Amino acid sequence: MVNTVDTTAGAPEGTAPPRPGYGQLLRTPGAWTFLLPGFAARQPFAMLTIGIVLLVQHTSGSYGSAGIVAAVTGVSMALFAPQNGKLADRFGQRAVLVPGVLLHAASVTALTVLALAGAPLWALFLAAVPTGASVPQVGPMVRARWAAVLGSSDERARLLPTAAAFESVTDEFTFVIGPVLATALCTGVHPAAGLIAEGVLTLAGGLLFAAQRGTQPKPAGRRTAGSERAGGSAGARVSALSVPGVRVLAVVFLGIGSVFGGMQVSLTAFAEEIGNPGANGLLYGVFAAGNMLAGIACGAVAWKIGPRRRLIAGYAGLTLAASGLWAVHSVPVLAGLGLLVGLFIAPALISGYTLIEPLVPAGARTEAFTWLTGSVALGQAGAVTAAGQLADAHGASAGFVVPLVGTALALITLVALRSRLTPKASGRVAARGMGHRVPVAVD
Repeated sequence: MVNTVDTTAGAPEGTAPPRPGYGQLLRTPGAWTFLLPGFAARQPFAMLTIGIVLLVQHTSGSYGSAGIVAAVTGVSMALFAPQNGKLADRFGQRAVLVPGVLLHAASVTALTVLALAGAPLWALFLAAVPTGASVPQVGPMVRARWAAVLGSSDERARLLPTAAAFESVTDEFTFVIGPVLATALCTGVHPAAGLIAEGVLTLAGGLLFAAQRGTQPKPAGRRTAGSERAGGSAGARVSALSVPGVRVLAVVFLGIGSVFGGMQVSLTAFAEEIGNPGANGLLYGVFAAGNMLAGIACGAVAWKIGPRRRLIAGYAGLTLAASGLWAVHSVPVLAGLGLLVGLFIAPALISGYTLIEPLVPAGARTEAFTWLTGSVALGQAGAVTAAGQLADAHGASAGFVVPLVGTALALITLVALRSRLTPKASGRVAARGMGHRVPVAVD
């Protein structure tokens, strides 16, 4: 399927428009007002799961117990994230974010105190539920701001894939820093230091991001007819999950979550097995660095194939790369293979997020992004549980089977249901001047 978009708007007649790139994206008016606070607010997210795993494993002596507590947090986040996104679309991001970060800080404090006090597992579960439910959805909120800013004109809309790539790079940069920082704090300062830092940073960063009111999308109830584009009537409240393509992407993103969760637990167990716990942060950082580097490359390439095909190709490569993790017993080889796995995650993530803009009406995009983020968290929760149990029973190598199974199942689902990722509308046509149009593939 092909959309037709004017790409010569704003360029002198007879000249090619500037190629979409990071420089042009970052010159978008108002972008920096939400990018810097958004980076600060999302940084702690990468610290949460590993912080829980390291603390609970220290206090209980079991990777299985640690994985289950982390899984409860992930499931809770997956269930509540779309509701938080829907509320943000309806009432505004600030109205949801401020009480959310306050609740999250309190919940993380309670979970930390209970774990250090040797509380029973059921008590940790109870504290894990609000901890996950209150995780601030800053990444989806930033993506929704990009969609609102860039979607206001067809000239800027050309930058949406670049914005998706930039956000993937930003996410993965946090996953380079976050696990390494959390591991260093837990192993070098105190087992609870990583989780405490996560709570403090979430509170400070979240409040800073919430203070940036000028760039947040208007709540759905205050939109006018002229502000809706690409489907959806003025003021209409449409559930993102009613779009078939969103449901497919939500299922497919479970596989990406299985990679994150399986890698976190299995790399931790591997580092313990070789007697070098500090290697965990390094190995996971290399894995995340591969994701970040691939994200940078994806945003710099002028793609001739659409995001649907890129999503399938990325998943096929991810499944193939994950197939060898279980057989590796050397730190350098595992680091290299982890880097390769990371290189294939970014194309899949970026392509999936890019598909949201043509599939979902503007008034439901934050919710749509949170469904994908929630799916990653749910897949991560299941993977943390399964990998933890397997690592306890059979060692780290068994835990590495989880990413392979998760990505393979997701790839099968994606190939079988790929037709649902095609937007219903035949495309958007923007004609200006002499009516020059350039087809942009979405297949």
